[in-house]
Amino acid sequence: MLIRFEVSNFRSIHEPVELSMVAVDATRDEATEIPNLGESLLHVAAIFGPNASGKSNIIAAFNWLRDAVQFSLRSWDDGIPVEPFAFAGGGLEPSEFTIESVIDGVRFEYLVELHRHAVAYEALFHYPEKKRRRIFERTGTDLKLQRGLGNLSGTRELLTPRTLALSAARRFDEPLVSDFANDLLRAHSLGLKTHDRRWLPGERRLTTVLFEQGVDGQEFLFEVEEAGGSSLPDRAQALALLRLADLGIDDVIVDDHDPSAGTGRGRRLRLTHRTADGSVPLDFAAESEGTRTWFRLIGPVLAALKDGSVLLIDELDASLHPTLSGELIRLFQDRATNPRHAQLIFTSHDTSLLNHLNRDEVWLTEKAESGASRLGALAEFAGERVRTSVNLEKAYLHGRFGALPDTDRTDLLRMLGLIG
Repeated sequence: MLIRFEVSNFRSIHEPVELSMVAVDATRDEATEIPNLGESLLHVAAIFGPNASGKSNIIAAFNWLRDAVQFSLRSWDDGIPVEPFAFAGGGLEPSEFTIESVIDGVRFEYLVELHRHAVAYEALFHYPEKKRRRIFERTGTDLKLQRGLGNLSGTRELLTPRTLALSAARRFDEPLVSDFANDLLRAHSLGLKTHDRRWLPGERRLTTVLFEQGVDGQEFLFEVEEAGGSSLPDRAQALALLRLADLGIDDVIVDDHDPSAGTGRGRRLRLTHRTADGSVPLDFAAESEGTRTWFRLIGPVLAALKDGSVLLIDELDASLHPTLSGELIRLFQDRATNPRHAQLIFTSHDTSLLNHLNRDEVWLTEKAESGASRLGALAEFAGERVRTSVNLEKAYLHGRFGALPDTDRTDLLRMLGLIG
């Protein structure tokens, strides 16, 4: 489980900001106690704030670190594609990332500090018996390993100034490294407005099949094996989640696309709907945007719940009814549907979702006069503890916590010639 994530000097983020999954109200059923950590962790974190305040960049920073670990060894030969803060000398300062997670009851801490041309510092620590121990630590290309981890010695041969040591070390058979790296790489991310196609569903990790209308590879969840006519293991769960939306959907049909339609070879997806005359199939392209959005969520949600991994969604409320967004939040909060402690981190403008969240599950972004994003925990906002009895939506909309859009229309009205 993710404990905390911290980033500085990335896009609109200048000074360090931290997103913590540590529960303030630790006795709630929605919080999971971690004995060796001495804290309870949350399964949901929601980030609210005005447009351009940096909400999406919190998600983007986590994604950047995950992708860096996966690809730096293969893709960073010509430079490190980091995006530092554009103002106040951010381009001259290092970007820094820190992530802490608990894996099989043991706390891990990973830190990296880098510029566009080189990694300045990187380290991976763990805390067996609550004591900090180094797995590896590097300054420049000088790499130090924990005693007894000789099987990681080959990491030095792969290390360059622009390669992450974690990317190199994960190639060797060392559980201390691979367990942490795999936990980070299992994190899925979705931007519902752009329909991120990087996610590949399930354990099969196959290339997305060409669809007439394109549905991000979700077809694998609904295919039926031809030989015995039996369903793939995840099909029943995927259908149950699809029907949770109460869209009158009976089934999902995946079949060969008719090449005579003139759109080329591929596969066709149709959703069958209950009607007075029986079940009627409807092409996926004819479904509402809300239905298509919910459909695209099914694979990543099931994968996260199955793996106990992190799912990050930018703009959860995009094209979704608040009731569906609330149901998705409850899937992660409820121990019955989330027994492996998956975690959901999302951004949203929909203040009605605050009614589904506890005070320690809410984070707020604001943009400072310098143009830099700030991130604050609602539970400790402005140094004053927010009572659990507070109506969060009402208090937020009344500006008690800040992080609201500035709706001063003076400049607009002046430009339109409506005022002097």
